Amino acid sequence: MKKWIIIIVLFILVVLGISIKVYLSAVKPVNAAEKKAVTLVKNKTQLNKVQDFHIYNGLETVNVIEGLNKKGEKIIVWIPEKSKKIIVRKAKDGLSKEEAIQKLLQEKKPKKIISVRLGMEKNIPLWEIYYRSENNLINYYYIVFETGELWKKIENL
Repeated sequence: MKKWIIIIVLFILVVLGISIKVYLSAVKPVNAAEKKAVTLVKNKTQLNKVQDFHIYNGLETVNVIEGLNKKGEKIIVWIPEKSKKIIVRKAKDGLSKEEAIQKLLQEKKPKKIISVRLGMEKNIPLWEIYYRSENNLINYYYIVFETGELWKKIENL
């Protein structure tokens, strides 16, 4: 009986170790991209504190950083991977996440909103809303960050 307990514990430890190794390998590129983007932005903008970082994959890959400037104002920074042309906007100068969701709800009746995140296409900062419709199909709704206008929608995938 002791042998089986030892074997089971060892098996669990091996599986746990492999899982941790796979996870760390998976997040390594994202952490490297974040470090590179934050270093670039801190040298060229007033970014003082990073609150959020994510990578947007649309027509091109864009790193998006949300944080505070030296005055304590919330700012958003978009960094296209190819051009490195940094776009900085104060959060108050555009739509909030909640306002973007309200724009979607005015036109559509989503069954479930999966994610809402900032992105950029053709140098236009935008909100990407990923949701499921009543018939359980995947939909994307893109809203221009500054104006709240519909940029494009991809429906029924």
